[in-house]
Amino acid sequence: MTSSYSFRAELWLYPGEAGWHFVTVPPDVAEDIREEAAASRRAFGSVKVTAEIAGHTWQTSVFPDSRSGSFLLPVKKDIRAAAQVSAGDKVDVRLTAAGDG
Repeated sequence: MTSSYSFRAELWLYPGEAGWHFVTVPPDVAEDIREEAAASRRAFGSVKVTAEIAGHTWQTSVFPDSRSGSFLLPVKKDIRAAAQVSAGDKVDVRLTAAGDG
């Protein structure tokens, strides 16, 4: 089963040297992903997704975040540059998760 989700959330920078940028998936979307992908979750509980921001699409995984109880979507540098977004910006995200990988 394949499910798609759209939401608006803030892009944020993880503190530290690596400079990883993330979007925290809203709790209601995270719960749907958790339920639908239960059988196909990968290492560390990650779920493979196709993500899109500002018309720029990439393959990645969302990772469970114990602090928020949600999932984190990593947003790589080339996508941030192409979409002209940076930490603190609100971004419109579309996620497509495949339930049976």
